[in-house]
Parts: sequence; structure tokens; C-alpha cells
Amino acid sequence: MIEIEEEELLTVREVAKRLRVDTTTVRRWITQGLLEAVILPHTGKRRGYRVHIKTINALIDRKS
Repeated sequence: MIEIEEEELLTVREVAKRLRVDTTTVRRWITQGLLEAVILPHTGKRRGYRVHIKTINALIDRKS
């Protein structure tokens, strides 16, 4: 049996709140490749992203 490790994914809004920045900043970081994110399938104007919580925690640890 293969064990799959579940990991929490955060929305752009949740990431922005944790990092105390605007959602536009988070989206820019993702499109510039500065922040790794999962791209969700979309049909509207805006692309949907989810960011692994471990990515955010590593970023916060690096800053401190």
C-alpha cells in the first residue's frame, strides 16, 4: 500500500494574509517564479492558484 502524505494548500488570499502583503503581490510572485504554486484549471479571466503551506513556512523561516 502506498501512503500519500496530505498537505494543506492555501489560497492566494490566505497566503497574502499570512505574509501581510496584497493578493496582487502574491500573484506577481507566482507568475515571476518567486513563489511555487499549483495552477488550477480555469475558464474565467483569473487563474486560480494554491500554495503549499510548507512553501510559505520555508519562506517565513528564511526571512527570520
